[in-house]
Amino acid sequence: QVQLVESGGGLVQAGGSLRLSCAASGRTFSNYAMGWFRQAPGKEREFVAAIGWSGGSTYYTDSVKGRFTISRDNAKNTMYLQMNSLKPEDTAVYYCTAGPQLSGGAMRRSGNYVYWGQGTQVTVSS
Repeated sequence: QVQLVESGGGLVQAGGSLRLSCAASGRTFSNYAMGWFRQAPGKEREFVAAIGWSGGSTYYTDSVKGRFTISRDNAKNTMYLQMNSLKPEDTAVYYCTAGPQLSGGAMRRSGNYVYWGQGTQVTVSS
């Protein structure tokens, strides 16, 4: 079992920045690929970014490339999402997730992840 707790969400003006954190506890953090998904009101949950177990592989949805950076610190059992140049369309609840033995395109699909956090709200005002 892996427990995930997100933090760092909030209200920010367009063009601003936020850094989300995901603290993991339970089984060995470094064994898992990690990801961020988001869900806006009335919309389905969508992939944002993912990172392999070692941090060597990262993936992003096209709409956040060049603005968001995913990273992890296995010594601290923590994953991060640095979000810059935020836009109103980035407004959503952001979820941290973990999945064992994921790689490549499989990391973009929510159904492949096993553990989920409770989510943190990000609101970008125009």
